[in-house]
Amino acid sequence: MWRRTYLLLLVIRVYFALSPSYLHPDENFQGPEVFAGRIFSYPSKLPWEFTVEHPIRSIFPLWATYELPMNLLKWFYTEIGSGSPPPQLVYYALRGGMFLLSFVLEDWAIYELVPSPRHRRATVVLVASSYVTWTYQTHTFSNSLETLLVAWGLVLIRRIVENKKRASFFAHVVLAFIAVVGVFNRITFPAFLIVPGLQLLPHFQRKPTSLLAFLASGLLFATIAVFTDTIFYRPTATLLSALRYPIITPLNNLLYNTDTANLAVHGLHPHHQHFTANLLQLLGPAYIAMIVSLFSYPLVPSWMRNVRALSALSATMLLSLFPHQEPRFLLPCVPLLLSCVRMRRSRLVLTIWVLFNAAMGFLMGVYHQGGVVPTQLAMRDIVSASTGPYTPDATVFWWKTYSPPLWLLGTDTDADGNNATEILTQDLMGTPGLEMIQHLDAAVPSCSSSSPSSIFLVAPTSAEFLDAYALSASASTPADQSPDIKLHPLWSYRQHLNLDDLDFAEDGILPTLKRVIGRRGLGVWAVRRSCK
Repeated sequence: MWRRTYLLLLVIRVYFALSPSYLHPDENFQGPEVFAGRIFSYPSKLPWEFTVEHPIRSIFPLWATYELPMNLLKWFYTEIGSGSPPPQLVYYALRGGMFLLSFVLEDWAIYELVPSPRHRRATVVLVASSYVTWTYQTHTFSNSLETLLVAWGLVLIRRIVENKKRASFFAHVVLAFIAVVGVFNRITFPAFLIVPGLQLLPHFQRKPTSLLAFLASGLLFATIAVFTDTIFYRPTATLLSALRYPIITPLNNLLYNTDTANLAVHGLHPHHQHFTANLLQLLGPAYIAMIVSLFSYPLVPSWMRNVRALSALSATMLLSLFPHQEPRFLLPCVPLLLSCVRMRRSRLVLTIWVLFNAAMGFLMGVYHQGGVVPTQLAMRDIVSASTGPYTPDATVFWWKTYSPPLWLLGTDTDADGNNATEILTQDLMGTPGLEMIQHLDAAVPSCSSSSPSSIFLVAPTSAEFLDAYALSASASTPADQSPDIKLHPLWSYRQHLNLDDLDFAEDGILPTLKRVIGRRGLGVWAVRRSCK
């Protein structure tokens, strides 16, 4: 029975891995966007983390995750003489790669971390049934990679501690590699291994050569990581200059995130956010069961009496010291805590667990900003169908969406190598409606111009503000809303929800849900003047 359940959950995981939801801009801009422009000459823009004077993001852990598969695709297409691969192939190849990493490494690690053979199968199935495994872990997040590194760090610590007969130098070298990659991937990584790592102290005391192997390997890998980052950010740097003036991205990241003024730019949260909201959002009924167990006998619940729980809880407490707290920061806690809890085998509990993960799975894995990626992938065809293949350039304004990944536009040449329409992307984010219209008004050619309009707007169809400018709107538009601007619908993608558009305070709960859910979707409009 458990095998059939696990295989079904694998199919579900594949489905969500290939569903183009968009959980956070970092999944594109801190990974694929960085390399797509360098490897395929796709349009791309490095985010601020890579362009500030003291860069805070390391390139070292991204090489194998993104650059290597992209280079393999480029090599294959070069060998068959087909130029660059289409961006949709690259996108789904990276998603497929994240699925494989999750399927192989996460499930394997959880299987090893649970000592009881009786509980292993149930635990692997429970973790595989979590919507976090279906969605976050199959997206290109540094947090998803951190989850795998934390799990395997715990596996290696356990192997080293339990191997009392001989010192396994290979295990120490691999643990050192995981530690370096983890730190350069995210500075939060040590928080998950500080408490479990205390188990190694007696081992290192008995076997000093093991400590030497661990430290020497760690120093070597850290040197390689620092040199890799320094060469990336200063391509002209020599080996000597890199040693003299190294770029240590984890240190820069730590200094940046310890400044509350910097964190205020990204949003400040109460220190209890992780415990009172974020873990509940990630674990749902399982977290409620954990909380309830704290008020029953024994005083310390059984699920807390293992290293996995200590790792997750101690890390959550340490991360709670920082006022900027997002649910994805706790992704490594999800498989660790689920591997500790014992869910009641009742139909009611099973039904609640299934309903929670199904609802959150479709919300986060399908509908959450789900139209951004398909729209960007289709943008060249949309523009060409509207303006013809010989339009010199086009400007696309994006409003009330996550930032569109530029690399998904692909190359600006057609199949014959000729120059195609160049698309300029303008990200207006959450700009007020009237200000957004002013941007369009300034970009659209005047009525006296002979040039055709090649201005487009991408926005949620739930935005009622646009109704006054839609092609079907009456001519009695208020004077302060540029009545000569008209939006001609060209394309829409239905599976898109903009949760940032929820305004319960002003519109009320039911009207807001009716608008955001009932009018869900992402639309593309051609922006033209209504000239008489």
